[in-house]
Amino acid sequence: MNTQATTAETTSSSMRWVRWANLAFMLYVLLVAVSMVSSGFKWSVGEQAKTLFEFASHPVAGLMIGLIATALIQSSSTVTSIIVGLVAGGLPVETAIPMVMGANIGTTLTNTIVSLGHARCKVEFRRAFASATVHDIFNLLAVAIFLPLEMMFGLLDKISQWLVSPMLEAGDMSMKGLNFMKPLTQPAVDIVKGPLETFGNVGGIALIFIGITLIFMAITTMGKLMRSLMVGRARDILKSAIGRGPLHGIASGTVVTILVQSSSTTTSLMVPLVGTGVLKVRDVYPFTLGANIGTCITALLAATAISGEYAVFALQIALVHLVFNLLATVVIFGIPVLRELPLKGAFFLGELATKSKAAVAGYIAFIFLILPGSILAFTA
Repeated sequence: MNTQATTAETTSSSMRWVRWANLAFMLYVLLVAVSMVSSGFKWSVGEQAKTLFEFASHPVAGLMIGLIATALIQSSSTVTSIIVGLVAGGLPVETAIPMVMGANIGTTLTNTIVSLGHARCKVEFRRAFASATVHDIFNLLAVAIFLPLEMMFGLLDKISQWLVSPMLEAGDMSMKGLNFMKPLTQPAVDIVKGPLETFGNVGGIALIFIGITLIFMAITTMGKLMRSLMVGRARDILKSAIGRGPLHGIASGTVVTILVQSSSTTTSLMVPLVGTGVLKVRDVYPFTLGANIGTCITALLAATAISGEYAVFALQIALVHLVFNLLATVVIFGIPVLRELPLKGAFFLGELATKSKAAVAGYIAFIFLILPGSILAFTA
């Protein structure tokens, strides 16, 4: 029996090492993929970049593009990584900022869908739907506050510029000191890029699509690996931290999301716990805000893979994502009147959900499809 137990323990340990190795490899694939999107964008678009993004020049249109893309892809990490690559290829930061805000809203669809699993029991569904939509309402409120400030004063643009300014050389926008990833990623990009060069600009478009596909694959695989490696620990951290107050909740939400590499995963984990009555909506609210902050790590990692004249802007848009979520947490959660709004809205929607399943379907369709689609059509 002892021999069997020792063998099983050795096998389990070996499997964990294999998963850690796969995780490291997938992180490398993510960095290479972001470089591919950047290179392909520069190659295929070149000087036509301004024309290409005229359709997103209106901030509200950019917001809706980010929202729809994330709602369809179900990963704000993926969308923000793609945005980092596009900015590195020449997309203006001011155009990309509303897209990042939209990605924050789009990612909340996942836990809203998860809450539907409790639809058979009215009491559970009321709690679960409220738990899911508190994330929706908080992110909608954050955009309602900070998008007008960005449009009027360029708030996030200026703060992120200030943060990256120490990294700039005098009179030069290069980031030579931070280009330590280029020797690792460039050979892999060149291997894929070489055969495509015979196709001219079409090859650049193909490189973008290959890069985006690899970003999908890398982030999905990283999420699965991290869940298998960390979900037990994440639950332990959660149980010990949730009841200790808002700051512990925010910190634990941030840490768990960094470990799992997906805010959708960590917030979706909360829904059944609230639905079954283990936790309360008010308890998981701070944890949700931490998840918003923790999910920014992916774009920051992706930005380290960028080199060239736009590298600093790639880092800047990644920092915009972080600053936006930090400021939203400080302002909304720090002001008592604003702090209660997401909870009141979530409780209202939870009650509405128990009275009418059609209202639930209407809410999801309106927030994630009808409203953004209509605004895009209008601004176009």
